[in-house]
Amino acid sequence: MKTRTRSQTKVLQLLQRLEPGVSAQELHSTLRQVGQNIGLATVYRALDALKLEGLVQVRTLTNGEAVYSPVQQDQHHLTCLNCDRSIPIAECPVHELEHKLQDSHQFKVFYHTLEFFGLCDQCQDG
Repeated sequence: MKTRTRSQTKVLQLLQRLEPGVSAQELHSTLRQVGQNIGLATVYRALDALKLEGLVQVRTLTNGEAVYSPVQQDQHHLTCLNCDRSIPIAECPVHELEHKLQDSHQFKVFYHTLEFFGLCDQCQDG
């Protein structure tokens, strides 16, 4: 395991305290609010390093923005293409496939994402 930099540790600790799905800009802003003088580029580098360690996962929203969460459990969503509302779903139909792929391809899976796109009930009625 690699030794984490101070910036990586601060970013990971903050991510673990926030709601899942935070942008790098939001992380940077929050770090500055609590007196941590870390540049935005450093936040991005820390997130990339943590992602390669399997500690952080990234999800791209319909508007193209990347949001980050600590890898704790599966994060699957129903995402509305009209209002961008994202509804977490608990079911995961791909766990068995993940284990099978790890074994058959000797591939270390850190996390996976599953997202369905469509219209939420409110946007269907409108």
